[in-house]
Amino acid sequence: MSAMAVVYEVKDPVTAHAGGTAGGGAEVTVVRVHAAPVAPGRPGVPGPRTFCGRDTFAMRAAPRQPAGQPGPAWYDAEYADRVCPACDDAVGTG
Repeated sequence: MSAMAVVYEVKDPVTAHAGGTAGGGAEVTVVRVHAAPVAPGRPGVPGPRTFCGRDTFAMRAAPRQPAGQPGPAWYDAEYADRVCPACDDAVGTG
């Protein structure tokens, strides 16, 4: 498995900031958790597309990135019900 980044598809990508809060200080709502290959030469920075083919531009990078090992811990357990099945299959844990 090559290096990967975890990204969150959020409910309102326009108000989502890198810090994880919306413009008014409210938390963003994570709709789906995706995995993406990292950008070349930029560890931890997601490339332009997730493993399932979605654009990462409007997604938010997860605060904790995986250790680079395949396994069930590539995403935060609190979002287990929102993991993209195609990304999970690509990572090799599905």
